[in-house]
Amino acid sequence: MTHFMRNFRHFNRSSIIRSVAVAVVGSTFSCCNNNSNTRASVAVRFPLSLQDYLPSTWPVQTDLFPQYLNFPSISGLFPVNSYRVSPVPSSDITKEYSGAVNDGSKPCGCFGRDSIANAAAKVGPAVVNIVVPQEFHGITAGRGIGSGTIINKDGTILTCAHVVVDFQGTRISSKRKVEVTLQDGRTFVGKVVHADQHSDIAIVKINSETPLPEAKLGSSSKLRPGDWVIAMGCPLSLQNTVTAGIVSCVDRKSSDLGFTGMQREYLQTDCAINLGNSGGPLVNIDGEVVGVNIMKVLAADGLGFSVPIDSVCKIIEHFNKSGRVIRPWLGLKMLDLNEMIIAQLKKRDASFPNVDKGILVPMVTPRSPGDQAGFRPGDVVIEFDGKPVESMKEVIEIMGDKVGVPMKVLVKRANDKLVTLTVIPEESNLDI
Repeated sequence: MTHFMRNFRHFNRSSIIRSVAVAVVGSTFSCCNNNSNTRASVAVRFPLSLQDYLPSTWPVQTDLFPQYLNFPSISGLFPVNSYRVSPVPSSDITKEYSGAVNDGSKPCGCFGRDSIANAAAKVGPAVVNIVVPQEFHGITAGRGIGSGTIINKDGTILTCAHVVVDFQGTRISSKRKVEVTLQDGRTFVGKVVHADQHSDIAIVKINSETPLPEAKLGSSSKLRPGDWVIAMGCPLSLQNTVTAGIVSCVDRKSSDLGFTGMQREYLQTDCAINLGNSGGPLVNIDGEVVGVNIMKVLAADGLGFSVPIDSVCKIIEHFNKSGRVIRPWLGLKMLDLNEMIIAQLKKRDASFPNVDKGILVPMVTPRSPGDQAGFRPGDVVIEFDGKPVESMKEVIEIMGDKVGVPMKVLVKRANDKLVTLTVIPEESNLDI
C-alpha cells in the first residue's frame, strides 16, 4: 500500500478506485441472520488517505449469495464495483461474534463446510448397489452393476430400467431377480416389478422383516441452473460414493442429445458419474431426491444427465394405477411459439395468424388421430380441452393417461380463422 501511495501521482482517480476495489474485495463482507440470537460480522476500514478518493454515491450492499441458492435471511456481500465506507473502530479490520449459531455446520444460515455432507447423510442409508447376472443362452456371462434408492420403507426401490431388465420391443422379456446391497452391508434378493423403456425408469421390490431407510423425494421444478446437487451411487462397484456439482441445465431436450422419437427432458449436471451410477439419486442441498442419474457423455467431462423427479413421480403413478405408463398419441408435431418465432413466421407469410403465444403444428402424421380430427400444418393451438395453452408440456399434462376420450381443441389458422376440432387420443406405440 505504501508503494501504491508513493506512486499515486502517476494514476488518475478512476484507476485508484479500481485498484482499491480489487485489493479489498476478498476481505470485505458481512453475514447475518434476522434471528436476534445470531450475529456475525466483518468490517473493513480504508486508511483515511484513500477514503477521500472513494465516491460517496456508490450503491449499497447486495445479497451475499445469488438467489438461486435460496438461503433465507442473508445479506451483505459488496460486489467489486459497489462499496459504502463508514467509520469503524481503531484497527483496520475488526471481527465481532456474539450469540449462538444455528448448528455447527451452517452458522448464520450460510452455506457451511458440512452442507453437502449433511445432505448426503440424509439420503445415504437409502442408496443401494444393484447387481444383475448377465446371461447368454442360460449361461451366466458376467454381472451388470447399477444403483438405486429406497423410496418406501416397505422396500420399494427406484432405479433405471436399463440396469435391471432386458427389453423386447416395449415389453419386459423377464422379471429377473437382482441382488441388492444396502449401505450397511445387508444383502437382499430383489424382484423387478415395473419398468418403462421409454423413460428408462424401473421399480425393484425387496422384502425385509424390519423397516428400511427411505429417501425423501423433492421437486425438480424448483431447480435452477447453478444450484448445488449431489450424485450418489456405486460407480464401478465402489459403494457409498458421493460426488457434487451444479445443475448445468434444467430442461435439456432429448433432441439436443440426438435422440429421436417422443420428446423427453433431462436435468444436466456436472457431477462426476460413471458406470454403476445409473439409477442412483441426484440430491439437492436439502437432502431430497430431485432426479435419477441415467447417463453421461463418454467423450466429455462434466456432462451427466438425470430424469427429473417430477417426471418420475408421474411414471410411478402410472405404474400403480395401470401397471405400465400410458402415453396418449395425437400424431402431431408441435412447436412452442414465442415472440421471435412468431415475428419470423409473420415475415415469411403475412397470412400467419395474429397470436402472441400458442403451439404451432408444423406437421400432421397421416391417418393419425390428429389427421382424422382435421388438423392441418400451420395450425396454432390456443386452447386444449377448454384450457388456454402455450406449451407442449401443458398439452401433455391435460391429456394425462386419457386414451379414447374426445377432447375439444381450438386452433387459429391463416388470416385469423378460428376452428374447433375434436380429437380422440390413441395409446402410443413406441415400436413405430
